[in-house]
Amino acid sequence: MTYAFPPADLPRVAIHGSEEWFPVHRIYCVGQNYARHAREMGSDPQREPPFFFCKPADAVVPAAMETSSPVLVPYPTRTSDFHHEIELVVAIGAGGRDINRDEAWSHVFGLATGIDLTRRDLQKIAKDRGLPWDTSKGFDRSAPISPIRRVGDTGCVSSGAIWLDVNGQRRQTGDIAEMTWNVAEIIAELSTLYELKPGDLVFTGTPAGIGAVQRGDVLEGGVDGVAMLAVRIE
Repeated sequence: MTYAFPPADLPRVAIHGSEEWFPVHRIYCVGQNYARHAREMGSDPQREPPFFFCKPADAVVPAAMETSSPVLVPYPTRTSDFHHEIELVVAIGAGGRDINRDEAWSHVFGLATGIDLTRRDLQKIAKDRGLPWDTSKGFDRSAPISPIRRVGDTGCVSSGAIWLDVNGQRRQTGDIAEMTWNVAEIIAELSTLYELKPGDLVFTGTPAGIGAVQRGDVLEGGVDGVAMLAVRIE
């Protein structure tokens, strides 16, 4: 097979303690999966269930295994309100459709910590006009992510602190147990909408405390028992 020009490199994420890489197929995201965050976004978590949106696979910014230095993310164009959203990320290792909730964890390869970076001003315009969120969520380098820890090392995480600091000041804090839909429920629901494939990443939603960042800011966050992640905004 020949191509008109060289194909792009396959997006990938480091795997903790391994020389292997996790090839990224798709990135799914869960919106408003923590009640307090739903409220700060003006929604009613009792009436409006979580929902899904996507980022392109090449939006990933993988943190390296061998360094604790922050990964670099440029401040994006066409925004003056650039926000952080710390999240537990689920890496799918076995695909399927209509996955039973009781079997969902058997489809998980591992877990990571990610940040869903958002052009909040463009998102507000899209929401007000009933337009897609692509330009606010799916832009270049909008999905920094830590190395993935295999689920055999983390266990089936159902609770644990999730947090994010900006320049050493705590911004976001919560607990995985506060998710409206837990990991198994997310996988089961998502698999009714898409055929999940090995290599899929699922960002599972963010706790309250989202806020704007500026050039030069350092974001440090993590999920207890999973991973930490540091990002510098350029």
